[in-house]
Amino acid sequence: MSSLRESVGGTLVSPEPHFRWRGGEITRLEGFTDAVFAFAVTLLVVSLEVPKTFDELILAMKGFLPFAICFATLVQVWHAHYIFSRRYGLQTTYTIVLNAALVFVVLFYVYPLKFLFTLVVGGMTNGATLPKGQLEHMMTSQHQVPLLFVIYSAGVVAVFTLFALLYHYAYRKRRRLQLNEYETLCTQHAVIQFVGFAGVGALVAVVAMLVPERYAGGSGLLFCLNGVVGWITGSVFGKKQRMALEKMQNPPVELPYR
Repeated sequence: MSSLRESVGGTLVSPEPHFRWRGGEITRLEGFTDAVFAFAVTLLVVSLEVPKTFDELILAMKGFLPFAICFATLVQVWHAHYIFSRRYGLQTTYTIVLNAALVFVVLFYVYPLKFLFTLVVGGMTNGATLPKGQLEHMMTSQHQVPLLFVIYSAGVVAVFTLFALLYHYAYRKRRRLQLNEYETLCTQHAVIQFVGFAGVGALVAVVAMLVPERYAGGSGLLFCLNGVVGWITGSVFGKKQRMALEKMQNPPVELPYR
């Protein structure tokens, strides 16, 4: 079975067809980050003990959907970090500090993430995914809802801001990294897209605090704007990236001098 990490002539073969991966072997920083993400997933588990009765099994299974959503969210963050590390292979003090901040935020926001989606799924299913009576105890008053979305949004803003800073640093180092025109555009695309995602998170927090408390829960629907941000940035940079690829694949032919 061929490996994606197979190298030819000392150059890492990238699974991305037009972006050369500069990251070599897994570094200690990446290993540490992977371990933190694995620990964060462990914290999502309701209980590390095997259910001893059928009722305990059913209780554990009720938390499957919120766990699946939180797990998918963490995997997305991990994958974004993985792509950045493979693309650029940067191991500087600045990137170490930003990576440390990222894993700190991930660990700190595991419980708010789990709490929010447990509450949301529980509310959508009228408490069917929660132990009897737990839904009423999770939120004791309406005025707690805006603060909950502010806390969650702060974590979203922090994560996407850190990714934007990482990609901006790679853009600043584009000459040292020998990024071609297409790779440079991809890096710019990532910076603007992550800034846009962070802006959506900030917007959710502001709206949650400004609207009446009974409508604060609806502010979370504004996270759908991430799709709009992704579509706009993808449309703008997608065209430029395609043009750069065409230019790279079909360089101008120099006519012989007469």
